[in-house]
Amino acid sequence: MPVDNRRSLDSKGNSTATGWLGQIGSSPTREPQGWLHDLVDENLDTIGATLARTEERMRSGRHAADRLWPTGFGDLDPIIGGGLRSGGLVLLAGPHGLGKTTFALQICRNVVRTGRPVIYFSYEHEAEDLIQKLVAMEAGELDGSGRARLTAVREAFEGHDTGSIEERLRAVPGALKALANVRSYAELLYVHRSTGSRTDLAAIRKQIENVSGATGSAPLVIVDYLQKVLVPDGSAEESERTTTIVEGLKDLSIDVAAPVLAIVAAEKEALQAGTRMRTRHLRGSSALAYEADVVLVLNNKVDIVARHHLMYDLGNTERFREWAILSVEKNRFGRDGVELEYKKRFEQGRFEPEGRTVTEQLIDDRVFLE
Repeated sequence: MPVDNRRSLDSKGNSTATGWLGQIGSSPTREPQGWLHDLVDENLDTIGATLARTEERMRSGRHAADRLWPTGFGDLDPIIGGGLRSGGLVLLAGPHGLGKTTFALQICRNVVRTGRPVIYFSYEHEAEDLIQKLVAMEAGELDGSGRARLTAVREAFEGHDTGSIEERLRAVPGALKALANVRSYAELLYVHRSTGSRTDLAAIRKQIENVSGATGSAPLVIVDYLQKVLVPDGSAEESERTTTIVEGLKDLSIDVAAPVLAIVAAEKEALQAGTRMRTRHLRGSSALAYEADVVLVLNNKVDIVARHHLMYDLGNTERFREWAILSVEKNRFGRDGVELEYKKRFEQGRFEPEGRTVTEQLIDDRVFLE
């Protein structure tokens, strides 16, 4: 269990009282070595200097695994090189309501349970909503009866009865242990209430630096969602603003030596019946696909499976509704074109973490049965 020996920070980087799921540094600049010192700026280095630092890391016992943040989703981590990677930008897309925030939050939970910090820039959700999902997620994994539901957790949080959180959750199966689990890592999970009118790339960078300083290590960074990041004095054209944002997030991931996972919106055509969402449907700019190291796209299995899988076994229709397809559309760290499936447990605010490779034929057009 992580020991709480940190201070929370406000939006200006000042110390405040610590609270679980606290609201909220560039790393020290290294100097060029040898003959470079007086000749070049801080961004230029030799391969020799980099090799020397790599050797020093190996001799000190610091492992290359420190540069990886496993997602905790079975079958996905081996495909993308072991997990989310330091300096890497991952984009996550999918139709409305298919669990993009759920998937990202589940990765956050899996990371903080290993003792590493996460900062979640939430342009869409209040911190308490995320707490409710975390409790439901934990309770769903603990209770095999299926009676631990997000709706019950939400009712406990939002009811008119007085009492502590524990007292309110007592009637929800597994919820008390779930709450204890959340408390055990809550001080490592920072939520920043972001807005499209105030939170730009500079603000994101500052808060990452604040969390790094408070915890002593670089955090996993979640942006939910990319197109809402403020671009001060930006172009009226969404494509230009999106290019600025995605290029900035990629630079940021390298500068802070941490992975950035950003949820992205899609073009309207991808949200219409008859279209399977692909990388080309990401809204705003072709730079999204170019700058990202990994692009993941969620789709409903029942919408994209070939018709013959439904016609000859009508029970498949209901079974396939329970699964989401995660397509690895781009992958600089391994194979792309990989299609995995995860069972949806949205009544518990989660996915089943054990994935499997899709064996059915998939198509780009949704299937409609007469």
